[in-house]
Amino acid sequence: MNIAIFGGTFNPIHIGHAILANYIIENTGIDSVWLMVARQNPLKEGYDKSYDIHRLRMTEMVSSRLHGVITSGFEFSLPYPSYTINTLDALAAKFPEHHFNIVIGADNWEAFDKWKDCERIIHDYGVMVYPRRGYEINIPQEYAGRVVAIDAPMIEVSSTFIRESIACGKDMTFFLPHDVYHYIKRNDLYKNENEEKTVSEI
Repeated sequence: MNIAIFGGTFNPIHIGHAILANYIIENTGIDSVWLMVARQNPLKEGYDKSYDIHRLRMTEMVSSRLHGVITSGFEFSLPYPSYTINTLDALAAKFPEHHFNIVIGADNWEAFDKWKDCERIIHDYGVMVYPRRGYEINIPQEYAGRVVAIDAPMIEVSSTFIRESIACGKDMTFFLPHDVYHYIKRNDLYKNENEEKTVSEI
């Protein structure tokens, strides 16, 4: 199978993430999109391990409603930090029957030459680049077929904006999938990120 790895912290996953995954599965030659929930730095001040569970659960709520899209916590099994090339190599070793591509924004593509083993990512795997406001997608001819631009709609929503808005008591009804927003409110997430949170059942 031809797999697209769409990685992110998904803290929280929002409609922009869902729309992009939906677009890829319906409008490209990809067989499946794996929403790869990224590990966060366990040494970072304020790190709360319970949020790893919350992020996985919220992401699963989205993938369960999209045909061909699944949630993966594969990176949680890898040493931290796991560079993209390390994750791809580990995936290829565990799932040799699949071919993996990564999904990145035009902003990340502009700085892709600074990524670890960027040339090997391109030649051994593949890169799908989605548009971001203010960035052009320029793909050198030698990367043709290995790096592709996808004409996905630009949804300018950020998880940071959503977290800050929730902390201020603002209504985020149309920025988040309904069940994700319900889960956030039920678990009192992002209201005070300095407080410890417990995971309640959905």
